[in-house]
Order: sequence, then structure tokens, then C-alpha cells
Amino acid sequence: MGRIETRLAELGITLPTPMAPVANYVPFVITGDLVVISGQIPARDGKVAYTGKLGDAVPMDVGVQAAQLCFINLLAQLKVACGGDLDRVQQVVRLGGFIAATAEFTSHAQVMNGASDMSVAVFDDAGRHARSTIGVPSLPLNAAVEVEGMFRIA
Repeated sequence: MGRIETRLAELGITLPTPMAPVANYVPFVITGDLVVISGQIPARDGKVAYTGKLGDAVPMDVGVQAAQLCFINLLAQLKVACGGDLDRVQQVVRLGGFIAATAEFTSHAQVMNGASDMSVAVFDDAGRHARSTIGVPSLPLNAAVEVEGMFRIA
């Protein structure tokens, strides 16, 4: 078991089988030393675990949990991209977050911290990243959150 797999175990995180794309795209693209992972929704066992909008039926703590699950799903795709070896990850370069929210909701950044905090918990300083967080009126499959990522690998 590698360093990152050990850290995941310490955090109580088991990576799921990566979810297949729900439309006409690939789960990741590798170009040079970068892996770009397509947006991941908060799915568990092939079903969306967190649906709805922040500022309406979805409370803040549930939105944070949704962002955490999105990051776990990013890691599952990243593991495949790295040939099963997450120790190849040298840097989390960027995360992009999409938060399904009402027009009045303005705490998008706090929701996205669920993914960002997990990135640092898993990769330490290499998990610090650039980030964008955007509120949207809806997401695929009524997901509450979607997170995409870019990673530098060896």
C-alpha cells in the first residue's frame, strides 16, 4: 500500500469504483504531466447521494458532505488515470466547483471547502490548489454539487 492509499485508510476513505460518464465525454484526459478529471457528482453506488439546491432543501453541512464525496469520486478516477498508483500525484493544480443553489445563496465557497479541505487532508501541501466556485441553477441528475480537477503527475 502506497503513501496516499495509507493516508486514505487513516482518514477512513475507501475509493469507489469510478462512475461511468453520463453523456458523451471521457472521465479524464492526460496531456503531458497533467491529468484533467471531468466533473464528478456526489454519487455513491451508482446513484446520486445528494440532490437539490443549497439555499433551499439542502443545508450547508449536507452541501459540504456532497463536495467531499465529489472529491472522493475525483480520486477514484485519478487512481485509474495513474495506473492504480496515487503516489504519482505531485500536485493538485486546480479544483472547479459547481454548486446548485438558489439565487439568494451566497456561501458557495464554504460548500466547496468540503472538497478543498479533503484535498489538503489527503495530499498535505501538494493538495493546496487554485480554485473556482460557481453557483448554478441546476446540475446533471439534480446533483447538489459537481467538482472537476486538474492534477500534476509523475
